[in-house]
Amino acid sequence: MRHVLSSVLALHWAVVFALLAYICMDGSRGIAAALGVLGLSIQSLRVPQLENVAVVAPLSIALLTVAVLFCWAFVETLLNAAARPDAGESVARIAFICASFLLSLILVGGVVQGIDGLFMIVAIQMTALLASYVAVTAERRSTFAAMSLPEGDVRTASRMAMGAAHSSLLSRISGRPENTPGGGR
Repeated sequence: MRHVLSSVLALHWAVVFALLAYICMDGSRGIAAALGVLGLSIQSLRVPQLENVAVVAPLSIALLTVAVLFCWAFVETLLNAAARPDAGESVARIAFICASFLLSLILVGGVVQGIDGLFMIVAIQMTALLASYVAVTAERRSTFAAMSLPEGDVRTASRMAMGAAHSSLLSRISGRPENTPGGGR
C-alpha cells in the first residue's frame, strides 16, 4: 500500500529546508533573508553577526543535512513501500527529530543575537513539523492495521459488501423497495 501523505510531506519538508539552505548561503544577507522567508523581517544593521561565515556556513550545512534526510525518507517511502510497510519510518523519524532540533538551535541563536519575534515563527514551524509527524505516523499505523487483518475477515467483509451492493442493484432495477433493517427505504 502506498504512503501518499508520507511521501508528499517528506518531499515538502525536503524542499523547504533545501530552499532555506540555498537562501542562507547568500553571503551578504543570507540568514536575514532566510528568516524573512519564514516571516520575520530583520534589519541587518541591528544584527551584524548574521553575515559572519562562522554562523552562515554551519547553518547552511545543517539546513541542507535536514533537507537530505527528508529527501532520503521520500525516496525510501517511494521505493520500498510495497515490499515493507515500515519503509522509511526510521529515516522519517530521524528527519523530524533533526528538523526540530535545528529549529530549536535557530531559536536559541536568535535569542542570543537579540532577534525579536523569532519565538512565534519557530513555534509555527515546530507546530507544522509536529502535525506532519502525527499525520505520517497515523498513515503508517493505519496501513499496518489494514495489513494485519486476518485474510478470512477481509474476504468475509468483501463478500458482505458485494452481496449488499448486488441486492440493492437488483431492487433498484426491478423497482421494488429495498429490504433494509427497520423497514425503512
